[in-house]
Amino acid sequence: MPSHKTTFGVIVSTRGFFPASLAARGRRAILQKLDQMGIAAVIPPEQATPHGAIETYRDAKLCARLFREHQDDLDGILVILPNFGDEQGVVQTIDLARLDLPVLVQACDDDLDALDLEHRRDAFCGKLSVCNNLYQYNIPFTNTRLHTCPIDGDDFTDDLERFAAVCRVVKGLRRARIGAIGARPEPFHTVRFSEKILQDAGIKVITVDLSEIIAAARQLDDEAAEVKDKLTQIRAYGTIPADIPAENIAKQAKLSVAIDRWMLENELHASAIQCWSSIQRNYGCGVCLTMSMMGEDGFPSACEMDVAGAVSMLALRLASGRPPGFVDWNNNFRDERDKCIVTHCSNYPKSFMGSPLEIANLDILGASLGSDCCFGAVKGHIAPGSLTYTRISTDDTAGVIKAYVGEGRFTDDRVDTPGGIGVCEIPDLQNLLDYLCQNGFEHHVAMVRDNVADILEEAFEKYLAWDTYHHPG
Repeated sequence: MPSHKTTFGVIVSTRGFFPASLAARGRRAILQKLDQMGIAAVIPPEQATPHGAIETYRDAKLCARLFREHQDDLDGILVILPNFGDEQGVVQTIDLARLDLPVLVQACDDDLDALDLEHRRDAFCGKLSVCNNLYQYNIPFTNTRLHTCPIDGDDFTDDLERFAAVCRVVKGLRRARIGAIGARPEPFHTVRFSEKILQDAGIKVITVDLSEIIAAARQLDDEAAEVKDKLTQIRAYGTIPADIPAENIAKQAKLSVAIDRWMLENELHASAIQCWSSIQRNYGCGVCLTMSMMGEDGFPSACEMDVAGAVSMLALRLASGRPPGFVDWNNNFRDERDKCIVTHCSNYPKSFMGSPLEIANLDILGASLGSDCCFGAVKGHIAPGSLTYTRISTDDTAGVIKAYVGEGRFTDDRVDTPGGIGVCEIPDLQNLLDYLCQNGFEHHVAMVRDNVADILEEAFEKYLAWDTYHHPG
């Protein structure tokens, strides 16, 4: 996850025959606003250009050079129009900087009692000119929800918060490093993916054989500080039945430490893990709890070596800041066709569940492999509340990344079945499921307890150029 302060390159634009005092006031207002919101600004010094604003080609070159100097820090570019602004000053700055960052365009309201020559803004009109030029230059941009709005208003605060989330998703995915631990289950051709297509989008996949992780876990001593700390964390994470042998819990702790170390050494943001059945047969525990705890700590982890699923989880984490879960679209719910059951063994993060957890043996695998090698399942019901779902997939035949997003809610319906269980209600669910079937999407989907579908759509479609279906509702 990005650890630095959100930082915007700021372009305050002006046009010479409109009141320059408005540009100066707008500059002060936006810098104050960003500071109040905890957002850093990269902007030319006030004395570097007339009125501290961007208008001429000279101004544009100066500002673009400054942006390039800070390119590693910048998350997006913010365009402010306190008056009509200069469309060429804006577009040339962005074009010369060549940073391929999300852009937000804001224009200030006029006051009806201040439309005289000394006070009129005409930013309402100027914004159309700026956006027209951005379109001509093929520069994608985000618009404020209102065509014009005051800098110090709540509407613009919401726009900035949403834009910051879009920037997190775009920058986070373009620099993502995903761990692939082990091999996919042989029957699961569903979760096949293209490393090359992901790499073309900036997403790097780092692989490791499961045997290396198992060997690293076995080399850990029971008395190692990391192992003891992890055991303490596990016992505080949920309720463990009294009949679970201590040595099985210790195996889980060592596996967690081994994977944590590998993730840290390789500077990874998310992972997908071969969670059955080699780890049970060759090491003697499940991996769900390890994945759950990583997810709770901000490093999402997908089941069954579903790397594209891990990217989906990371996108939700970047958009919402909350730990996502990874589920199967699993069962119908009676004859209520807009509801379905979602489930996994499970690896759901603690806060995704929203209820007390039991940490015990895997049920289905335990029945076939023996419960003694299957400790580590996180069990419970997902609490009611809002949800956003998404799935990113590499369409290898077409050579593209595609995605779908949507929103719904977890209900308070209870289901008597093992594992991590939830019932969700999705508007027009049957048409969504038909879309997934017709377009070759997987049975896995990532979900988060938040409403961020519009943020994901903006990031995926506009800035990452992924074909994205936004399910209505």
